[in-house]
Amino acid sequence: MFRVRVNKIESHRDVDGNPGKKIEFLEERDLNPSYVLRPQSDEAKMAQDIMQALQQQMPFLPQRQQLSTPKLILFLTEQEYDSLGIIFDVNQVYEVLLENQAIRFRKV
Repeated sequence: MFRVRVNKIESHRDVDGNPGKKIEFLEERDLNPSYVLRPQSDEAKMAQDIMQALQQQMPFLPQRQQLSTPKLILFLTEQEYDSLGIIFDVNQVYEVLLENQAIRFRKV
């Protein structure tokens, strides 16, 4: 079992032109705080604080982003999506269970 977060939901057409959805999931992991880099000097700490303040005030400045690779991508027609019986929302977290040749989603 693992946790995923819905990253994107996009409109999609299959090979026959039928409308559907592309749903992209990223794996949710707990971040270990011991891996956070802390500046060693007061000057470096001040520079880090200033940069964080600027990034919050000016959202167009690049921010440090985690590299994220999709864990799971579903390409479903509208009919398949409806028959699945789940309404996926962006940023919603699900537990995914792989068992007996089936994939099960459970909202967290």
